[in-house]
Amino acid sequence: MEYRHAMTQPIIQWREPSLAETDPEIAELVAKEARYEHDTVRLIPSENYASRAVLEAAGSVFTNKYSEGYPRKRYYEGQQQVDQVEEIAAARMAKLFGAEHANVQPYSGSPANLAVYLAFAKPGETIMGLALPSGGHLTHGWNVSITGMFFKSVAYNVRKDNHLIDYDQARELAKEHRPKLIFCGATAYSRIIDFQAFRSIADEVGAILAADIAHIAGLVAGGAHPSPVGIADVITTTTHKTLRGPRGGMILCKKEHAKAIDKAVFPGLQGGPHNHTTAAIAVAAHEAAQPAFKTYAHKIVENAKALAAGLSELGYSLVTGGTDNHLILIDLTNKNIPGKIAAKALDRAGIVANYNTVPFDPRKPFDPSGLRLGTPSVTSRGMGTAEMKRIAGWMDQVIQKHDDEALITRTAREVADMCKDFPAPGIPI
Repeated sequence: MEYRHAMTQPIIQWREPSLAETDPEIAELVAKEARYEHDTVRLIPSENYASRAVLEAAGSVFTNKYSEGYPRKRYYEGQQQVDQVEEIAAARMAKLFGAEHANVQPYSGSPANLAVYLAFAKPGETIMGLALPSGGHLTHGWNVSITGMFFKSVAYNVRKDNHLIDYDQARELAKEHRPKLIFCGATAYSRIIDFQAFRSIADEVGAILAADIAHIAGLVAGGAHPSPVGIADVITTTTHKTLRGPRGGMILCKKEHAKAIDKAVFPGLQGGPHNHTTAAIAVAAHEAAQPAFKTYAHKIVENAKALAAGLSELGYSLVTGGTDNHLILIDLTNKNIPGKIAAKALDRAGIVANYNTVPFDPRKPFDPSGLRLGTPSVTSRGMGTAEMKRIAGWMDQVIQKHDDEALITRTAREVADMCKDFPAPGIPI
């Protein structure tokens, strides 16, 4: 690094030490993680690869800034660049989704959901959301979450016969309990969500409708899933997952709710926003506005359908029978292996998934019957339907012989060899 006088004369030469020199222990773990993400097939549906540009913005000097308030209305000086970054990020996201207002300050999806509660409900009032065992999120009112502790939570479920959301039950529960706020959206649901059906239910009982699209935001932006914009009063999302941005959150809403949402985020829940994340959100929004992103979004669904078909042909029981989005939920009961054991064996084989409950699961959440898979990450690498068929075959081998370490080691080598042909965005290996 070189410092100069106003006359541009060098006064000192100084090289700042690298991460490897400053903290070799952490540097080694960063390098190992990069290699791990490069050499494995990552099928966790909430994970993806951020581009080099997104990572550069997320690791930029905006990390150094503190910026309580909103653009042009800060409590700190020195916000000239920060204000522009946040305005650009919010404008790009609003345009991308066709929303009237965007708040890009939430630290992640859970704080974004909490802001919606703060804006529209008081502690003790009734709210509704999809039950966690049916694929809903903790922050949709489940009892171990603050949202289930501070509010009277009523949960709707999926149907027992086909594991699809029971819209009739949701309507009857809403008419009985008259919630102030209804959440629709999921974290482990593989089918299209009928936002208009929830709009009808909310209107019937006078509730605010919030759509949590954290998992499907990239699909919505790319036209591969119907959009709740113009239907729901407020929309929450993370900015990573299918959207391929940094680990952050966002709220979209109608203009009439903008003031309430902004006030709930700051000063209601948060102090200064993470400006480096905001910069990376702006970059991700720019990337998602490009024509290639629409192709990517549709290929995510194409790959998920191909992987689901491959697994189904091998005798695996898929919750809802398949998928319409990026996510697949497998019930391993007929394979006589718990989800946790299967997930750990697959990880050793270079195939990364997560064990997960299935609807009406007789097993406990930390040792459930299911596996949750998704195709955002592998699609970002350029893998297609042929690779999905190979992955299904590898998964079947490992699950069937989960205690055969020789087979698992051999599979891991084969997976890594395939991954060499598909560079991982943002990872310079």
